[in-house]
Amino acid sequence: MANKEELLARLKEEKPAMEVRDLSFAYGSNQILKDISLMIKEGKITTIMGANGCGKSTLFSLMTKNLNPNRGKVFLHGKNIKNLKLNEFARKVSIVHQYNQAADDITVERLISYGRTPYMKLMGGKSEEDEKLIDHAIEVTGLEEFRNRELSQLSGGQRQRVFIAMALAQNTKILFLDEPTTYLDIRYQLDILRLVKKLNREYGITIVMVLHEINQAIHFSDEVIGLKDGKVLVQGDPKNVITTRSISELYDVHLNVADIDGQKFVLTV
Repeated sequence: MANKEELLARLKEEKPAMEVRDLSFAYGSNQILKDISLMIKEGKITTIMGANGCGKSTLFSLMTKNLNPNRGKVFLHGKNIKNLKLNEFARKVSIVHQYNQAADDITVERLISYGRTPYMKLMGGKSEEDEKLIDHAIEVTGLEEFRNRELSQLSGGQRQRVFIAMALAQNTKILFLDEPTTYLDIRYQLDILRLVKKLNREYGITIVMVLHEINQAIHFSDEVIGLKDGKVLVQGDPKNVITTRSISELYDVHLNVADIDGQKFVLTV
């Protein structure tokens, strides 16, 4: 069970990319988050998990400035994000939402170029630096052959790569992904998660994502944050904190957690 004392002890030892302190949020009388505190480690992949309605999406929105807390604060490298202008925040944090919309006739390259918007001056065109970062995003995400195609010509997995590339073109050190594998078949789910791991391991981008699939959270995360009824139930290395007991507490279902050839798996049968 995560608590404030443990969090403060960890903060003394580690430099967090982001920190949440005493955060609460309600829609009217419906209390969604209840005085939660947590930290996001620099240079790691952190996955937020938990049952539907536990507060994952609300926490995601609060940490990405899409909502304002009723109480508490969110810090980015020690600065309260409430005091950061949206343009300033967008130069530090990029976001891929669960539902991404764009015109079907827009080309891949043009959509990715929108990631440079926080850096462009009013009425100004793309700079040489913008062009380099757009090319870099296309190369890293393996979209070279699709550069001039329209979005309508792409599969779901390819479209998701384009939105990740647009976020990558922002050139931030933190990337938020809200359920990036939703509506994708298992091949494209793994394709996207391997890309996420590549961005973290090879380019040092701190990743925060929401996932539903527990085994994917275990195998593609350095840390997991498990929410239950608007509170942090567990936070830490998934190999340590994902247990039969914690799964039962998080999801109100009994599933066995097994160690198979040195790898932890949640068994659904």
